[in-house]
Amino acid sequence: MSATTTFALIRHGQTDWNAALRIQGHSDIPLNDTGRGQAADAVGHLAAEEWDFVVSSPLSRAAETADLIAEGLGLTVTGRIPGIVERNYGPAEGLGAGPELDALRVPGGPTGIGGFHGAETEASVADRGVEALQLLARDHPGARIIVVSHGTLIRLTLMRALEKPVDTIRNASLNVVVHDQVGWTLDILNGEPVPSDNLLLPTN
Repeated sequence: MSATTTFALIRHGQTDWNAALRIQGHSDIPLNDTGRGQAADAVGHLAAEEWDFVVSSPLSRAAETADLIAEGLGLTVTGRIPGIVERNYGPAEGLGAGPELDALRVPGGPTGIGGFHGAETEASVADRGVEALQLLARDHPGARIIVVSHGTLIRLTLMRALEKPVDTIRNASLNVVVHDQVGWTLDILNGEPVPSDNLLLPTN
């Protein structure tokens, strides 16, 4: 029987663009003070369990969140993983709701949000997110890994892995998913336990 690998998937803390409801994507926007406080709060939620190490997206808002969490838990950040960087929203980055953003919209997609002209597809984001977690599970079987990434990346990765809808991921919230030979099980979403019937199917 293969080992069970547990992931705590943490969205970075708040940035000024989050607060202003502007699309970030690949734009490297740093944490604000609220975001740093959220990262500190995440330490308390994570401290209830044992974790082995931390990895993160290379974007500064995720990297700083990861560094704060690792420091608070006495762990090491072992890598910045390009595959878990946020979706590239192309020309939509920096925009908030309004006519300019609406003109770029492409409807549809598994989230119902669709996409934007010139942006990375939801399928591409889900592919690389699942692949990154599968590689971590392969290289660290049985480990308990904190992965600090981005809201859309986490959401689309979970939707692909579980083959079910997943709610919007809140800043610095705790999301726990388990991978074993059967497939994926979502235990916690946005800090709340998930009923056991939300387990789903292998994606390998």
